[in-house]
Amino acid sequence: MSARRAIAALAALGLAISAYLVYVHYADVKPLCTGFSDCMRVQSSDYSEWAGIPVALIGAFGYLAILASLAVRGDAGLLGGAFLAFVGAGFSAYLTWTEAARIEAFCQWCLVSAALMVALAMLAARRVLDAQ
Repeated sequence: MSARRAIAALAALGLAISAYLVYVHYADVKPLCTGFSDCMRVQSSDYSEWAGIPVALIGAFGYLAILASLAVRGDAGLLGGAFLAFVGAGFSAYLTWTEAARIEAFCQWCLVSAALMVALAMLAARRVLDAQ
């Protein structure tokens, strides 16, 4: 599978997770949780919003932007996608740290999303390097 296709698949999966968490936020329902994590505690924490915007909505826009970057030809698409993925991975790292250090609980959906963003950053970097 090409890096481009892998990015599309992972970003689509990340978008689906983010969309689900946006639904959970606005519908004010309990997220599905496996029991090894405390999604409700994370989703209802003060850190679930950034400047009044649900973090999941920010993630959804990030995944959409990464998908959109795949439609842009040349260096602009490659570098733009890599930039977005690395910013997303950094933001995800901050949020994971927040779960551990501030909330003292983890959300399985958030952890999967963070792993997807790291994978997207690595794939995007590979695409840039392969284009050189």
